[in-house]
Amino acid sequence: MKSTFRTVLTTIALTALACSQAAAADQATPGWKSLFDGESLKGWNCPEMKYWSVRDGAITAESTDEIPCPKNQFLTWTQGEVDDFELKLKFRIFGSDSANSGIQVRSGKADDGHYFGYQCDMDRGRNWLGALYDEHTGRRVLAPRGKSVTISPQGRRSEKEIGDPAKLIDGVDLEKWNEYHIKAVGSTITVSINGKVTSQVTDNQNGERELRGLLALQIHSGPPMKVQFKDIQLKRLPLSDGRRKIVFIAGVPSHPARTHEHRAGCWLLAKCLNDYNSDKALAAVYYDNGWPADPSAFDNADAAIIYSDGNARHPLMDETKMQLWSRIDKRGVGLGCLHYAVELPTGDPADALRNFIGGVFETYFSVNPHWIGRFEVRPTHPITRGVGSYEINDEWYYHMRFRERAEGVTPILVSTPPDDTRTSRWGHHHGGNEHVKKRMGQPEITMWASENPTGSRGFGFTGGHYHDNWANDSHRKVVLNAILWAAKGNVPVTGVPSSVSKEDMNTNLDKKPAPKPKKKAKGQAKAKAGKK
Repeated sequence: MKSTFRTVLTTIALTALACSQAAAADQATPGWKSLFDGESLKGWNCPEMKYWSVRDGAITAESTDEIPCPKNQFLTWTQGEVDDFELKLKFRIFGSDSANSGIQVRSGKADDGHYFGYQCDMDRGRNWLGALYDEHTGRRVLAPRGKSVTISPQGRRSEKEIGDPAKLIDGVDLEKWNEYHIKAVGSTITVSINGKVTSQVTDNQNGERELRGLLALQIHSGPPMKVQFKDIQLKRLPLSDGRRKIVFIAGVPSHPARTHEHRAGCWLLAKCLNDYNSDKALAAVYYDNGWPADPSAFDNADAAIIYSDGNARHPLMDETKMQLWSRIDKRGVGLGCLHYAVELPTGDPADALRNFIGGVFETYFSVNPHWIGRFEVRPTHPITRGVGSYEINDEWYYHMRFRERAEGVTPILVSTPPDDTRTSRWGHHHGGNEHVKKRMGQPEITMWASENPTGSRGFGFTGGHYHDNWANDSHRKVVLNAILWAAKGNVPVTGVPSSVSKEDMNTNLDKKPAPKPKKKAKGQAKAKAGKK
């Protein structure tokens, strides 16, 4: 492992062989990421896979007399959602004039599996080819071919001509390969075929406009038909209108139920940010079970938040990913690590992580006891806005290894742990040691913020062991504030408001063994009854 990481710091200069092919690809097609490998349906799924296969190096959907399609079918890209983006692909379609297909973007999926939302249409009869449709809703056609349509918040439409509908597809041979190009920026979606803009919609309608959602390919119900797609490439674009995007990375399951609930915690924090997002100024998304399979996951992110186990289970636990994050960090993208995610193995891995977030847990130096942190929070930093003082029992790690001279590192949560937390489990790699013993009675930093030379922001938060602690308003607010701050968003004067229900607290929990009795926190006997 040491040899694997020996070059992590030098790979920040982008010299690692492991990523040389990716770097070359980036230079050839800047920002474009392939969503289809040309050989398999890896990363794509449909409940009725009998219609879908790979033939001629293309994703192929086919219905026949023997295998009819009585209901629209959708092949979903399972590796992420789309927000502001460009999508390019090649398509061809065979069958009668009623043969119909489409590309769903920023869409949702109903309980019965049917998609709803924006569809970029195609058909053999050329009635819908290049038009924008609202699948499975009452709005139906949003912009016919040859039209640019603006929809007001109240649903009123105004339109203008952008070309003759027939001439825009003149020369298109649907049995040969043609290029579909979709560009979505804020409320505006623009469709082009073979280099000609065929339709456009600017959708501002309240309750209908969607700024992110699923991507899928359609085969329509009806007579036998075949449609093929290949060379599917996605390029994410910076979110328009100053919106901020936060990407959550949830680690794999580990500890007993209601502890280290990475998926549930990321879902809950993302929901709080999106609920606060009344003016669509934020987009918080999350990926399950470690490093995202989505090759474009961070391309337009403003911050990433890792909530996971550390060491070998850490999503950044290999050299290639460290190098990738070095490239991302240089764009000024923020990074926050929650609980065990503040730890990577001592040496090059920990040094690299410390460069990003300002401090790390170091074995035989830091400790991770359970105790009641009592925080007198002062409004001295955007992250502390509206938090107030609070106390809570958690597995608060402390005595972090911060950057030399702690340049750019600001303490956020500080409390004095009970002295016996410095001597318990003496000699254990996470337990008492001579370094912490020398600080008997001294306050310790359990959360910090970092402003980095690259322009990025980072933070570490060592709580988060107990899932139910997220129900505490102050505990939750200080982390939500930090996430928004790391993304260079504007933290409100009173902090990010949020509320969670019992249902929210029980959503997305891992299937794990029942929890063991909660450990008695150090200093429990002195804790106030009815603590906040």
